[in-house]
Amino acid sequence: MELVYFILAAYGLTQILVYGSIFNKIRPEKGFFGELFHCPMCLGFWVGAFLYGISFYTELFTFELNWANPIILGSLSSGTSYALSMLFGDEGINVKRN
Repeated sequence: MELVYFILAAYGLTQILVYGSIFNKIRPEKGFFGELFHCPMCLGFWVGAFLYGISFYTELFTFELNWANPIILGSLSSGTSYALSMLFGDEGINVKRN
């Protein structure tokens, strides 16, 4: 169940950082950070690594301290954040019809 909480927290934080209007004034528009903050897959990786870093301060999810977990959790966060952002949009479930 901890992994589900992690995925949902990563998806939520990624969505807020990429699409949240509250960050429109401070979200970078150009350069490396501009690309990073407009890509749920890219930013999702760093959100996952960040959540791993703060997992020691929460009881929602905890992960063992080693060198592989931030990479694995960042990758998991990146993939699921991208997949969920492609599946769900402002209008509900995205269905592409040709």
